[in-house]
Amino acid sequence: MYAVIDVGSNTVRLNIYKMEYGRLSLVLNKKESVGLASYVKNGQMMPSGIMRVSGVLKEFRELLVDLGIQDVHVFATAALRNAKNSKAAVDEVEQRSGLKVKVISGETEAELDFIGASHAADVQDGLLVDIGGGSTELVPYKDGKILHAVSIPLGSLNTYNNFVSNLLPTRTERKAIKQAVLDEIKKFPALTKGKYPIICGVGGTARAANKMNIDLFQLDLGNSKIKVPNLKKMIKLLENEEGATVPVETLDVLLRVVPDRVRTLLPGMIVLQTIAKHFKSEAIEVTNAGVRDGYLYKFVLPEAEKVEQSQEVEADAPATGEKEGN
Repeated sequence: MYAVIDVGSNTVRLNIYKMEYGRLSLVLNKKESVGLASYVKNGQMMPSGIMRVSGVLKEFRELLVDLGIQDVHVFATAALRNAKNSKAAVDEVEQRSGLKVKVISGETEAELDFIGASHAADVQDGLLVDIGGGSTELVPYKDGKILHAVSIPLGSLNTYNNFVSNLLPTRTERKAIKQAVLDEIKKFPALTKGKYPIICGVGGTARAANKMNIDLFQLDLGNSKIKVPNLKKMIKLLENEEGATVPVETLDVLLRVVPDRVRTLLPGMIVLQTIAKHFKSEAIEVTNAGVRDGYLYKFVLPEAEKVEQSQEVEADAPATGEKEGN
């Protein structure tokens, strides 16, 4: 069995996978909302953030010890990689939690998103979008292959922290978020040429947006498609009026459907809608697979296979002093 832990900017997630008879299955998915990006002040990861994430990782490690799982892999994304004190923060997290943490680049995160999605969905031509807490990854692909892997420093949590003054963004704040996203996209000329009718949506924001989509439009619980016009309608319905308190009905909906994303869902949906409109997309197909699955396929399983092959070679090798043919 393999454990993969993703230290994200909004949540820390643990996936436990089992390989049996050549088939891989997810046997446990556990998450803890941490809001790590909120602990970054003046570019520095604060001691309170280090303590918070270390505590969660320690709890996960204790669970894995109880389950007898030794093959454990931990990686971190935007909040820790973008902090000015990234190395010192990671060193302390490792010391406090007892787990090694690998910080991955935005480009690697985008690539892993695609690898994970490609094992769960038909990704022949399109655009993959993963809106995390501290960054958004965009991966245009054709014939099942990555064309570009791009990461922009705008996610659901840091967008909320930087642009939203109340619980929910206003129309003015929505426009500011939209412009910030477009400004980041323009930094990658190769991206601006694309037109993608279907977006492959991975990550917590896409999944939460689909939950809201199912609830508000009374869709089948198994629905995985968000129509872009519906995305815009949801944003308009949930956004706040200038200077007004949040309507009780709106808060009720958020608490009922996505209680752990009351602050971050709408900023994340604005980022998603801006990307969809820019690339003239018609719908977002949401998949549960993503960066943790990609990490497993790219880094964990190949290494495990090498170890197994090495053990097989050692088992087949003649004992010391034994001559071949005897």
